[in-house]
Amino acid sequence: MGVFERYLTVWVGLGILAGVGLGLVIPGLFQAVATLEVAQVNLVVAIFIWVMIYPMMIQIDWNAIKDVGKKPQGLMLTLVVNWLIKPFTMAAMGVLFFQYVFAPWVDPQSASEYIAGMILLGVAPCTAMVFVWSQLVKGDANYTLVQVSVNDVIMVFAFAPIAAFLLGVTDVTVPWETLLLSTVLYVVLPLVAGLLTRRTWIAVSEQHLRDRVAFLKPLSVVGLIATVVLLFGFQARTIVEQPLIIGMIAIPLILQTYGIFFIAWWGARLLRLPHNIAGPACLIGTSNFFELAVAVAISLFGLNSGAALATVVGVLVEVPVMLSLVALVNAWRPRPLASQ
Repeated sequence: MGVFERYLTVWVGLGILAGVGLGLVIPGLFQAVATLEVAQVNLVVAIFIWVMIYPMMIQIDWNAIKDVGKKPQGLMLTLVVNWLIKPFTMAAMGVLFFQYVFAPWVDPQSASEYIAGMILLGVAPCTAMVFVWSQLVKGDANYTLVQVSVNDVIMVFAFAPIAAFLLGVTDVTVPWETLLLSTVLYVVLPLVAGLLTRRTWIAVSEQHLRDRVAFLKPLSVVGLIATVVLLFGFQARTIVEQPLIIGMIAIPLILQTYGIFFIAWWGARLLRLPHNIAGPACLIGTSNFFELAVAVAISLFGLNSGAALATVVGVLVEVPVMLSLVALVNAWRPRPLASQ
């Protein structure tokens, strides 16, 4: 493990501090970058996420994709957690905290909007960052690709009805531009680029491929840190001006994330999944497709609504929390037996 990966939590922590600090000192720069978006997808963030994912896509062995169907348990676990458990536990956590625990400090209208934002996060499973978490736990890259692809297909049909049911509204419209653009930018383009690059390098030799992949690996971490700086820079003023509200929203989101992870991990143990499939399967179920959640929150409730704020808080807490879960997965990796 290189120095970047070994001290990843340190770099992310510094990235958070740098993002908040720079966002306060030079807010105009971050405001300008924030305007560079199409269908609620920020193009600069998209570039950094692309930098994160591209080295991982090169590692996908297309000849091994066909073998994923021989081990369907990991895929089924991901789908059950993402679509039959997570949206409903997220709604329950929102109601518990904002209608009961935090009720004395939050007015009913704001509480309902915070709950709505949490629900939208819960109904939007992650697409892009999953590849980062999978690499960090040494997951099966081929299996992860299939899990993400199947999730994206189901999201097309399931997102709107589940969100509408939990929100108690009938006019939830899937922002197709956001969904399709994100899928193209975060999955299709890096996947095609990775395939072409792999074919070019492997034509030279297997060792050439391994050497090039090792050389590019630090780019994933650089892209992750740059993304963190931008995301926290965008919200620096909100973090400083509304720390109490952000803290109240963050608490149920963090508890939900850990809760879903442990449910998925228990399921993985019950199914006796190998570690390189169990790790990504559990992490896919805990992270969120925040661009989609933010876009829907803004379209339904408005840019300055509590729902939009809740989805943004989801963005801010995700990276630090997911890194802690990555550390857990790695700590629980089976140790090889000592040689006799």
